Amino acid sequence: MRAEKDSVVSFHYSVRDAADAGAPPLDDSRARGEPMLALLGHNQLVPGVEKALTGREAGERFEVEVAPADAYGDYREGLLQRVPKKYFPNAQKLKPGMTTVLTTREGVQRMVTVRKIGMSSIDVDHNHPLAGRTLRFDIEITAVREATPEEIAHGHAHPGDGHAH
Repeated sequence: MRAEKDSVVSFHYSVRDAADAGAPPLDDSRARGEPMLALLGHNQLVPGVEKALTGREAGERFEVEVAPADAYGDYREGLLQRVPKKYFPNAQKLKPGMTTVLTTREGVQRMVTVRKIGMSSIDVDHNHPLAGRTLRFDIEITAVREATPEEIAHGHAHPGDGHAH
């Protein structure tokens, strides 16, 4: 079966900054032991990876370079913010360069990157940590199957033995 909209694709991947091919991977599914599971056509993956998976079959291995526009977007300068330390439950453990979750006043959780730590506040960057970078993905498709009606209704893939929300 070929990967297409409303199919579930299981795949291993590693991702590197395309400008620094010799560096260790930024992320590697094999390090976690389990392949990624995604329902195509439901915004679960960055667009460049979804496009690269479409039309492929289990057993295929390939590399794809994904520009920022098809990955995590361009880096935007105006997304730095100074936040009082009290909004970080683990403020004492944070260091510049680390990512953490910040809960907004509206209750929305956002991943942010710590830029600077002051006496009473922390400067954070709301850009995705990989924004502005061209990425090189090494992908190996392990399985492709039709999505169940339940998966399509939920908008995400479920592991082979069912799911729990």
